[in-house]
Amino acid sequence: MASDTSASAPQEQSERPRAQDIPVRPAATVMLVRDGEGGPEVFMLRRTLSAAFAGGQYVFPGGKVDGTDHAEELEAICDGLDDAEASARLGLESGGLAWIVAAIRESFEEAGVLLARRANESEMIRFEGDIVGPMSEARDAIYNGTESLSELCARHDLRLVTDVIGFVSHWITPVGEGRRFDTRFLLARAPEVQEPLHDGGETIDSLWVRPQDALQRWEAGELQMFPPTVENLKWLSQFESADAALAGGEAMGIPQTILPRMKTDADGNVVGIAVPGDADYDSVPLPEFVFAKFR
Repeated sequence: MASDTSASAPQEQSERPRAQDIPVRPAATVMLVRDGEGGPEVFMLRRTLSAAFAGGQYVFPGGKVDGTDHAEELEAICDGLDDAEASARLGLESGGLAWIVAAIRESFEEAGVLLARRANESEMIRFEGDIVGPMSEARDAIYNGTESLSELCARHDLRLVTDVIGFVSHWITPVGEGRRFDTRFLLARAPEVQEPLHDGGETIDSLWVRPQDALQRWEAGELQMFPPTVENLKWLSQFESADAALAGGEAMGIPQTILPRMKTDADGNVVGIAVPGDADYDSVPLPEFVFAKFR
């Protein structure tokens, strides 16, 4: 029996993808903040338990940067930023505007929040009166791919409010994960007359929460969160108002890129992570194959 088990191990390993072959996909997520009675709050969503990635986790609205986010016609309706300026802000050579557009699109799809204003107004669009129904329909249409963000803006004479979105954190999924993302965490004030809500499909719950309270609930095992989410909540928890958080994001410049490394035990189970700056970071080996087991 022992010999059969040992003989099967190399075969099982060879069937797993090589870690370096997993593509790293661009992604953007946005922390929507507002002032609550006890201080600043951030909006969070719980991903469906059946999700292929991050099932059951509490996250900020966001997702992959896709081809539509690079549409040339979008640059003309982005407030105060062209691609060169957005790329410089995000530490990219080019294509930076698409990351910000993706965050706006995903925020609308997942949370029903649209960071946009009417062309003849300075404040963000208010979801009240006759606009509520069309915006709800547009949210579904953009999610289903039957309408693009640029088409929605053209139909309602909207401009995307891109110039007030800050860049506060940059994480790349560790080598060894089966799905990897190069994710920029952005920060924006939530529009006053738009009430975010999970979509009931990809996301099954949502809440406004003080960062300190979210961290306490994570420590108590009530909220499941990945390390980047936890670290961004820790960063937010130092501020006494939404304005202070936004100013903090503006002042930080381009944040350090964080590429965690996965720690494993003798059996190959993942038991923790090391991040740049940790004493053992450089000594944690990069895996040859995608991890098959997690603890």
